[in-house]
Amino acid sequence: MKKTLLLMAIITAMVSCQTVRVSQDYAIGTDFNQYKTYAYFKQGVDEANISELDKKRILRAIDAEMGAKGFTKSENPDLLVSIFTDTQERVDVYNNWGWNFGYGWGWGGFGFGGPFGNNVSRTTEGVLYIDLIDANDKELIWQGIGQAPLKTEPREKVERTNEIVREILMQFPPNK
Repeated sequence: MKKTLLLMAIITAMVSCQTVRVSQDYAIGTDFNQYKTYAYFKQGVDEANISELDKKRILRAIDAEMGAKGFTKSENPDLLVSIFTDTQERVDVYNNWGWNFGYGWGWGGFGFGGPFGNNVSRTTEGVLYIDLIDANDKELIWQGIGQAPLKTEPREKVERTNEIVREILMQFPPNK
């Protein structure tokens, strides 16, 4: 019984965990090993259409991930980091057109049925773009994009922001 309850709890936790979907794009031929320092592209960060609290959460998470990758902030950086945010409504429709046919022994022997209709689920998702720009050429060299359902409670926002940024920057530098 305890094993069954534990298994059900694990399955529920796995199903309720909504993952971050990430993608990347980059300038082919770029030597990413040449970049060691970074700073924020002020105009890009200032134009991000989010609250100052959320902006600070994102920048702290980027600082932590870039530091973990060996990058340091600098007044004379190799890379400029810019962010862009967006939201979108995700709509998932689950069809329940389950026709069930059966045949068996006994009274009435044959039957069919099943639930009919659709279940619709709506979720507001945040989209975060992290752009890395060559500071000398002022050209975009790498872009990471992450999408995930938004959270509303401040502690959950911090955790979700850290998760999104971590998943995006996991792809940098790209494996060529």
